[in-house]
Amino acid sequence: MSLTKKRKVAVAKVDKNKFYSLKDASTLVKEINCTKFDSSVDLHIRLGVDPKKADQQVRGTVSLPHGTGRTKKVLVLCTPDKEAAAREAGADYVGLDEFVTKIEGGWVDVDVIIATPAVMPKIGKLGKVLGPRNLMPNPKTGTVTNDVAAAVNEVKGGKIAFKVDKAGIVHASIGRVSFSAEKISENSSELLNAIIKLKPSSSKGTYLKGVSMASTMSPGISVETKSLMN
Repeated sequence: MSLTKKRKVAVAKVDKNKFYSLKDASTLVKEINCTKFDSSVDLHIRLGVDPKKADQQVRGTVSLPHGTGRTKKVLVLCTPDKEAAAREAGADYVGLDEFVTKIEGGWVDVDVIIATPAVMPKIGKLGKVLGPRNLMPNPKTGTVTNDVAAAVNEVKGGKIAFKVDKAGIVHASIGRVSFSAEKISENSSELLNAIIKLKPSSSKGTYLKGVSMASTMSPGISVETKSLMN
């Protein structure tokens, strides 16, 4: 597959043999964007963990200081007494039985699902649909809570969930190319610091094996990791 002129220019600007500082990578990712739309900026973080081992699962949440630049669709599954608070906080969908039925039928047009503890027995059967899409509510990510208003506000304000995949890599969107380089760098730093703090005690050797930053359809930029760990 041949490269477009813009793609060739972008590739030429990235030194494949160089590891860039987080600040320099944040500047460069804006320069090499070759799309006409406001591309997502993503971090791909390869960790020195064995995801097959339960004590080396790395997952959590972090509130990005500048948000993601994207408004997330939030579904709150709760009892009637919590519905008003969820709606006032800005939830896009609120209810229970009707949405359980819709999800069983394959509907998953949301980015985050928040649930109260009382309704978890009803939605446990949705694991096969929601699990593979990382949409299943989980107390560890703050999506199972009685304070649904606070949870909705956090998600709408830039809180993201992350989880290491089977290959030992965390993929996360940390902004848009329209963000300033400073905002991209600060969001990236916040995510990386959160992941570093979650280093499993059973993980030996190098923890941050590799960090790559890229925007949609752009080449990846390798980020220097030693200073991040320090």
